[in-house]
Amino acid sequence: MSTQSSNPAPAADAAAVQSAAPPLAHGGRLEHFPASFFAMVMGLAGLTIGWEKAEAVVGRDFPFVPWLIGATTLLFTGLAATYLAKVVLHPTAVRAELRHPVRINFMPTMAISLLLLSIVYLHTAPDASRWLWITGATLQLGFTLFVVNAWMHHEHFQVLHMNPAWFIPAVGNVLVPVAGVPLGYETISWFYFSIGILLWPVLLTIVFNRVLFHQPLPEKLMPTLFILVAPPAVGFIAYVRLTGGVDVFAQILYFAALFLTLLLFTQVTRFLKLRFYLSWWAYSFPLAAIAIASMVMAERSGEAGFLYLGFGLLTLLSGIVVLLLIQTARAVRARGICIPE
Repeated sequence: MSTQSSNPAPAADAAAVQSAAPPLAHGGRLEHFPASFFAMVMGLAGLTIGWEKAEAVVGRDFPFVPWLIGATTLLFTGLAATYLAKVVLHPTAVRAELRHPVRINFMPTMAISLLLLSIVYLHTAPDASRWLWITGATLQLGFTLFVVNAWMHHEHFQVLHMNPAWFIPAVGNVLVPVAGVPLGYETISWFYFSIGILLWPVLLTIVFNRVLFHQPLPEKLMPTLFILVAPPAVGFIAYVRLTGGVDVFAQILYFAALFLTLLLFTQVTRFLKLRFYLSWWAYSFPLAAIAIASMVMAERSGEAGFLYLGFGLLTLLSGIVVLLLIQTARAVRARGICIPE
């Protein structure tokens, strides 16, 4: 990949974010272990759920799916144990993340990871799925209330802090019905879905205002533009689960997600020029969401085109996840992650 962009605006933007953020104390690598690592679980879980959905659509088992389930579970367990150690040994650093204008929005990835695991185990281990869902949904509501309160009563947020990562708390809420409805929690699922649908258009307006009328996003946050795809794509899947069919609103959600996907694909050369950051994992879960949404659309409409699109996106996602795992391993080995800002 190429070197950093020569445009001074993103550099100034990033500097302003850093100067406004509470400093993270200097110390060992554990102290600087970011919550955004859980985006890896979201990406790998999304890939796993995508291939599970593909199995259901074609009516055959893929031998690698159990390996994906195991890898996703192992990854979450390792990251959760590491972050728990950080909470115990470096609580000041955790509080700094919760006050950080950018990192705070990645905190709900922990709850979203649990919700995704509940979907992964929905058919193979329903009892485990239920407890994962209950824990994840409870944490998701807590994180949503905390983050929205921080947005409303902030003293240090500026326009330049706004980026698509702010969608993450909203995405977690619309994800709840996917496992919640088959587990028997339909009313609660409507509650969470309503929260996500309430937050999505508000945040979408703010993000487009930020992108159109202010300085460009810093290079490090550019991959988060893919998060724009996730709310309508996941919202479509959840809405179909809640209502049992594809009506006008469901089609609006799906085609909005599809348009945003196409829009971002036209900018692929920009993304290829970026250096690797942990934020690259923002490519993975949204692609999984639109791939799964396309397969759901194929099931409900009977049109083969959606099925081909879903399998194409899922195949592309598989390659991207392999690349992300390799790049992440290289960055960890080179000590380019878990370092002070």
